[in-house]
Amino acid sequence: MERPITTLFMLESLDGKINSGNSDELDADRDWCKIDGLKEGLHQYYEIETTTDFYSLNTGRVMAKIGVNERTDFHEKVDVRFIIIDNKPHLNENGIRYLCHWVEKLILVTTNTNHVAFSLQDQYENLDILYYDQLDLHQLLWDIKEKYHAERITIQSGGNFNGLFLRENLIDYVHIVIAPVLVGGRDTPTLIDGETISKIEDLNKLKALELMECKKLDNSYVELIYKVIQ
Repeated sequence: MERPITTLFMLESLDGKINSGNSDELDADRDWCKIDGLKEGLHQYYEIETTTDFYSLNTGRVMAKIGVNERTDFHEKVDVRFIIIDNKPHLNENGIRYLCHWVEKLILVTTNTNHVAFSLQDQYENLDILYYDQLDLHQLLWDIKEKYHAERITIQSGGNFNGLFLRENLIDYVHIVIAPVLVGGRDTPTLIDGETISKIEDLNKLKALELMECKKLDNSYVELIYKVIQ
């Protein structure tokens, strides 16, 4: 299937962690801006983030974790389209409203027929819902290309979903900003989590990378861009 070109874009520690620990109470965005040696250069990640693709794919869990369910001060609308996968759901009514006020279009992807977004669809012209009986990432990306003509998508989901995209050969580029910190912890989420291989015949699931760009940023941060060798 023809699909958009995808780039996994994340902030991580030197040891590959994308969070401060193993609970939703902890969050790299909230925590690292408070730590001397980290906070001084963190702005560079957000500046680079503004240059990423028009379509950005994330999850409801990540959105809930950054607080959209509780926010009442609506964000100034930005010219970007969010593709949010949310099955549980993790987003509540306020979270959906906040996102609709925040982005040019919210494409809510779910397998949950009772998702609160269905009750809000008539209220927001920029809210689209893609419902699937069972989520198929290949089909999802094909549908995004077919329906919205998306040529490129930035993926910023959590480690488990990143792992699903990797195992399904759906990541074309990896663009990471490395923060000068060691986090540790065997249960702390990493850039790629999910399925672990245990047999030598599964080595084909590992993805080799070709370095495209390496840039030393200020305050000991590093920016790396790789192409995934398919």
